[in-house]
Amino acid sequence: MSESSQSVIKVIRCIVCPTGCEIQVKQGQKGDISFEGYTCERGLEYAEQEYYEPKRILTTTIRVENGLLPLIPIRTDKPILKDKIKNALKEIAKTKVKAPIKMGDILIENILELGVNIIASRNLIER
Repeated sequence: MSESSQSVIKVIRCIVCPTGCEIQVKQGQKGDISFEGYTCERGLEYAEQEYYEPKRILTTTIRVENGLLPLIPIRTDKPILKDKIKNALKEIAKTKVKAPIKMGDILIENILELGVNIIASRNLIER
């Protein structure tokens, strides 16, 4: 396929290593997708994941009952699909946990049935 018959539809900056390749996602006239600009296979894998099924670790806070502080920082124990983050935040906002809490405690198990847990990012003692 010639260069002129492909158009760049997205540019992804690879974060796998310090090189930080700028990977171009191109679409051909028949709708086929190709990736250019990566310097290693890990970069290609990252770009494909980021293009087809982008995921993120969700970090936020959750309300705490009877804690020294009213909120505790939390995160997912695995990345979740970007398009599920908004719904996960809504579920977290409806939840209140009780102190004491230890870092790593599962505060919400299997959120949205994604196979991902919400865990505490720090310790928090009771008031």
